[in-house]
Amino acid sequence: MATLVTYREGSTMARVIIADDHPLFRAALKQALTETLSAPILEAESFEQLLALIDSHPHVELVLLDLTMPGNRGLTGLTSLRSRYPDILVVVVSANEQLATIRQAMAFGASAYIPKSMPLAELQAAIHSVLAGDTWLPADIKQAVTQAADDDYVEFAGRLEQLTPQQFRVLECLADGLLNKQIAYELNVQETTIKQHVSAILKKLNVTNRTQAGILFKQMLSTIDTNHSTDA
Repeated sequence: MATLVTYREGSTMARVIIADDHPLFRAALKQALTETLSAPILEAESFEQLLALIDSHPHVELVLLDLTMPGNRGLTGLTSLRSRYPDILVVVVSANEQLATIRQAMAFGASAYIPKSMPLAELQAAIHSVLAGDTWLPADIKQAVTQAADDDYVEFAGRLEQLTPQQFRVLECLADGLLNKQIAYELNVQETTIKQHVSAILKKLNVTNRTQAGILFKQMLSTIDTNHSTDA
C-alpha cells in the first residue's frame, strides 16, 4: 500500500493534502509544491483516507482533490468537504476538462479548477493565488466558464449550504437509497433524529419526498468524465 502521510521530521503543522489515487501524479505534484511551500504536504489515495487525515491534522488549509479517486463520486467529495470543513480551501485537480464540470465545481465551492494537463509551474502559481484568498481558473477558459454560469447549479449549491454537516451526510445516504433505520445505524443516532433531518432536508431543498431529494442530489453532482482513463 502506498504511504498515506509524508511530512518533515518533527513537524505536524501540515497545511496541504494531495488527494489522488495515482502515486506518480501525487509525487510530481508534491515535488512542485515543495519547491514553494515550507509546510509539510500530506497525501491520501482515497476519499476515506482524506477525511481521516483532515480529522487528525487540524492545521490543514488546502486540499487538492481528484474527482475520480476511490470514494469520490463526481462532485460529491467536493460538496462533502465544503459542508464538513468550510474553512478548508478545496482545489479540484482533474483530467476532466469539460466546461460544464468546471462550472459545476466552481458553483459548488471549489477555489480553483486545475486541469492535469497544465504545466506544473502554472499549477504553483494557481496554488499561491488560492492561498492568497483568490479563486483561480486557467486563463484560456476563465471567460467561457464565468460567462456561461448555470443558475440551476448556483441555486442548488445555495440550498446545500443551508444544510448542517449532519443533514448533508443524511442526504448522501438518501441518495444511496438507504432507509431511515439504516441511516441511523450508519450515523449512530436514533431513527427519530434521522426523520427530523429528512424533514429539514426536504424543506431546504424544496422537494416533496426523499426520492426526489436523492435523485436531485445525484443529478446535480454527477459529472461527465470522458478523461477518466487518462487520469495519471
